[in-house]
Amino acid sequence: MKAYIRTNSAAAVAVLALCLGGFASAALAPGFDAALRSADRPAEEKERDSLRKPREVLEFVGIDAGMTVLEAYAGAGWYTEVLSAAVGPEGTVYSQNTARFAERFAETANARAARLDNVEVWNRELGDLGLDNAVDAAFTALNLHDAANNGGDAAGVAWLRGIYGALKPGGVFGFIDHVGVAGQDNTALHRIEKARVRRLLEQAGFIVEAESDVLMNPADDHTLNVRDESLGRSTDRMLIRARKPR
Repeated sequence: MKAYIRTNSAAAVAVLALCLGGFASAALAPGFDAALRSADRPAEEKERDSLRKPREVLEFVGIDAGMTVLEAYAGAGWYTEVLSAAVGPEGTVYSQNTARFAERFAETANARAARLDNVEVWNRELGDLGLDNAVDAAFTALNLHDAANNGGDAAGVAWLRGIYGALKPGGVFGFIDHVGVAGQDNTALHRIEKARVRRLLEQAGFIVEAESDVLMNPADDHTLNVRDESLGRSTDRMLIRARKPR
């Protein structure tokens, strides 16, 4: 894991805080590992754990037992399940999809929510959730690249602002996306550059605290579409922790 380093001495104290924050461990619910091993959890989802490293990811982000978490563009809900396990019975996960996403994923998402007592499915736009300053944490995986690549920076910032608005002051935001590099057609490849993500997060109002390399894959040279079968669902992925200022 690593934290971003500033280059001027006036920010030395801030650097130390970020470095320490990069290694912070969350207090996941005591039943987290058992929940991931549950016979009720689909076997094909368990098979992805070795690549997606749910414990390492959520500890880095800072998801604690009892939190209320918004998962933006949850899709079918692989991360919904692990977030549910992380916050435990005293927490809540809002699994959000747009109406368009819900057409593809509603059956699976609704069945998951019926099985997991602490999950609520919300099929509406981020800006229509009515969760102003209401959630402790937010999380999204593999989504911003489409909003920003198809609609430009303004669309990417607007998308992030929907998440920002739902967070309480001081709330944490865990962000995952496919790494893209300059000079590639990231729109066609469904990727996005790290530097651009950081810029968009900051424009949306977030403070970027730290970045982890836990989902890094050096075998991915960033030239292939993320859906290319040779990648085996194992793209090089950025994992960033950001925060809404208090």
